[in-house]
Amino acid sequence: MRVLTVGAAFLAAGLPAAGCTSASPGPAHATSPAGSPVAELTLPPGAASPAPTLPGDWLTYHHDSARSGDVPGVPAPGALRQEWRAQLDGAVYGQPLIVRGTAIAATEHDSVYGLDPATGRVRWHTSLGTPAARSTLPCGDIDPLGITSTPVYEPGTGLVFTLAELSTGQHVLTGLDPATGEVRVRREAEPPRGDLHVQQQRGALAAVAGRVLITYGGLEGDCANYVGAVVSVPATGSGPLLTYAIPTSRQGGIWAPGGPVLAPDGRVLVSVGNGASENGPWDGSDSVLALSPDSLSVTGSFAPASWPDDNAHDLDLGSLTPALVGPWVMTVGKRGTGYTLGLATRLHHTGVGGEQAQAHLCSAYGTAAVTGATVFVPCADGLLRVDVGADGVPRPGWRVPLRASGSPALGGGAVWVPDYGAGTLLALDQTSGRVLAQVATDTLPHFVSPVLSGDRVLIGTGTGVTAFGGA
Repeated sequence: MRVLTVGAAFLAAGLPAAGCTSASPGPAHATSPAGSPVAELTLPPGAASPAPTLPGDWLTYHHDSARSGDVPGVPAPGALRQEWRAQLDGAVYGQPLIVRGTAIAATEHDSVYGLDPATGRVRWHTSLGTPAARSTLPCGDIDPLGITSTPVYEPGTGLVFTLAELSTGQHVLTGLDPATGEVRVRREAEPPRGDLHVQQQRGALAAVAGRVLITYGGLEGDCANYVGAVVSVPATGSGPLLTYAIPTSRQGGIWAPGGPVLAPDGRVLVSVGNGASENGPWDGSDSVLALSPDSLSVTGSFAPASWPDDNAHDLDLGSLTPALVGPWVMTVGKRGTGYTLGLATRLHHTGVGGEQAQAHLCSAYGTAAVTGATVFVPCADGLLRVDVGADGVPRPGWRVPLRASGSPALGGGAVWVPDYGAGTLLALDQTSGRVLAQVATDTLPHFVSPVLSGDRVLIGTGTGVTAFGGA
């Protein structure tokens, strides 16, 4: 096993430090790093082209940039059995990745591990810093607070990027070699507004057009001064950051675990939580936003007519990642109302109302899985199948009760869904919801989601990663 600390990784990489960039005004703008100094590394010019990825790799949250969670080539589920259990130095809230035959997991202890996906043996371990202790934060429910989001593989550089929250309050983006764990890129990536130490980063990272996108929300409890934001960093580590902040006075977190969704027209979709305003003009919160990937400018937005009451009662629309369903975007929040929006029509306008259709579904959290016109929605108390008609109307179907549904993935005709309240992983028939297989797991983090690779299922746990066979 190869073990690297940040300092050792810097020496191994042998890369120059990047210079600071200047800031410019406006809601979407370039910024320079903030806080105490952090040594910056960037890829040198002319870096070698990365090796090709392999069948069975899992390179981003929910398998693809649309966050569908629909995985081809997975066999029908059989009897599930634990193959291995890797106990790491902290909880794994995000999905593990699989890159060229190495499983990569990031922990709340600000560590990243490379594992053998067949055995769970640790191939390398890189420590990125010291996480924030819960006792040092004004609220929250993760202790310690380190890497909460799912990393992403960036194909232009061939690196795996993670976002680490440090005890200093800083948020540092790191690009690692997936074969060795060596750090090749390291740079602060702070949101443009709010207090650094209360800006929690939970949404999965996304790789879009040579940049890494990062979303920010707040700590559980909505305490202190945070403002939801998107930050875009060049994957090489060199060049200005782009940022966008929700134009609310406070809150408006972009915290859903799926992070940014890449739409077929090239725009980026995010869902936004409740903001501070309960009267007067809409403040950009409780919404779905469509952003230009090259500038982070808003090209379309939607908020329900109920947004003032949603803000007043913490019923944010942003608790579920937007779901792409053919020509529609489906969004569901804590209130339980599902809305469909025309991607090519409604989301080229901004403002309140104007949805294609709406229906009462369930109070939803996490990220749905989508195949064709069917959406599997993780509810507070179960999993719900929803079929979206050609008219855009969302029609609820079967519902399986669970103590606390994680975010599902699809493969082999099954819906693979963790019940993190009960500590189980289930495979359900997509058509009927019938339980095809289930197995007990270790303690699972909130909103956890499985990874499907061939006949193996990997899942992050409160102590590391567990793999099951029988898929």
